[in-house]
Amino acid sequence: MKAYVFPGQASQFEGMGKDLYENSDAARQLMDQANDILGFDLTKVMFEGSAEDLKATRITQPAVFVHSIATARAADEFAPEAVAGHSLGEFSALVASQALSFEDGLKLVQKRAEAMQKACEMQESTMAAIIGLEDEVIEEICERIDELVIAANYNCPGQVVISGTVKGVEAAVEKLNEAGARRAIILAVGGAFHSPLMQPAKEELEAAIHNIELSAPLCPIYQNVTAKAEKDTAAIKKNLIAQLTAPVRWTQTMKQMIADGVSEFIEVGGTGKTLQGFVKKIDRAFPTSKL
Repeated sequence: MKAYVFPGQASQFEGMGKDLYENSDAARQLMDQANDILGFDLTKVMFEGSAEDLKATRITQPAVFVHSIATARAADEFAPEAVAGHSLGEFSALVASQALSFEDGLKLVQKRAEAMQKACEMQESTMAAIIGLEDEVIEEICERIDELVIAANYNCPGQVVISGTVKGVEAAVEKLNEAGARRAIILAVGGAFHSPLMQPAKEELEAAIHNIELSAPLCPIYQNVTAKAEKDTAAIKKNLIAQLTAPVRWTQTMKQMIADGVSEFIEVGGTGKTLQGFVKKIDRAFPTSKL
């Protein structure tokens, strides 16, 4: 079984999409449409903006989403039998599976980015990547910290991202280093994504998600919140809303996909390497897939 996977925030890069725009009519039409929907020239920032320009959440999320869908539209062959997306990438996966229109998907992504940016500005918060510790050790140490800090992204075995207040993350990083983490790196992000601090953004996005029309996807979509395949539109919406404050269970999702018969993963968008790296590490425990 062939699955297509879509990256999330942090997969952006300078000049992203310029080659697609110049070499694919389908990608160019889609990017021009995106500019019209958003009401500003996103492609100019994608093609000419600096890394700092692209890091702003209100730019990053639409840019990554548009780049992923443009990459899919430009492909000679695109026939997924299953899809999944990492955080923001779940919206790309929904469009790719024809459960969500591109226009509605982009409007939701824009709303999501703006809501998350506002939530970030309400309280100083951050995230940190923890390398080389078991998930359970990270969870236990985070629970012992007085400030808010949780495991937010289960990316692959030995790599978890924690999220919370600045004081909480800093305190957890100190304890995790003492516990033997190979590396514990505070990330250059604007806030505590996939944590309870995103509750205001979740509430803002909930109404927008309820108001959009979803069709049954052409293939199963594996969602971050449950790490299971979904085709029921009500369940998909529920999980999409919960996603903002719930952990991204990517390790568990990939393991489930492999157990369900996925033998080939194709990353669509970004540099094409982020999720590949995660899958390779996950696959060491389940050696039946290929990229």
